[in-house]
Amino acid sequence: MAYRVVFLGEGRVGKTSLIMKYVKNVFTDKQESTTEAQNFRQNVKVDDVVVPLDIWDTAGQERYHSLGPIYYRDAKGAILVYDITDIDSFVKVKKWVKELHAMVGTNIAIAICGNKIDREREKVVDLSEAEAYASSVGAVHFTTSAKSGKGVQETFTYVAREIKKKDKTGGPASSAGTGLKVGLREDPPAKSSGCSC
Repeated sequence: MAYRVVFLGEGRVGKTSLIMKYVKNVFTDKQESTTEAQNFRQNVKVDDVVVPLDIWDTAGQERYHSLGPIYYRDAKGAILVYDITDIDSFVKVKKWVKELHAMVGTNIAIAICGNKIDREREKVVDLSEAEAYASSVGAVHFTTSAKSGKGVQETFTYVAREIKKKDKTGGPASSAGTGLKVGLREDPPAKSSGCSC
């Protein structure tokens, strides 16, 4: 049994890349868009206690948006990701947070990640605005880069620690196994010329 943590955000913001960096310590510039929800089991050590996480990577494309509630219904944690070079992806995070709170309430550990910090020169999202927003919804903001690994470990450790603090039952509720894929594919993934880091 493990605590369910869902990754939410628009397509191409780097959700899968962040998970792959954390779980397998790998990064590729050619990461395909997620068209199947996947989950990964990872143990996080927090203050000498192992916190098992069941990490769900969800498809961010609009055509899969309605499937989101299936994955975060039993979530104890959420990591919402936006691309610092794409203001629309940050605006959409606000929509995801509202939907998440409506489905699971506010007793959920939330981290908001401004990803692709390795592309700082192209940044269009104001950091102080993003941090203020995160604080206003009871979340913490992190700047991350799946490419360099900056902020990745800290994000997962924070979420695991908060889940453990909020857990009143004494144990995880998620029952999904390691490496499960749920097919969502409708069309072949579109080729992208941009980096998904």
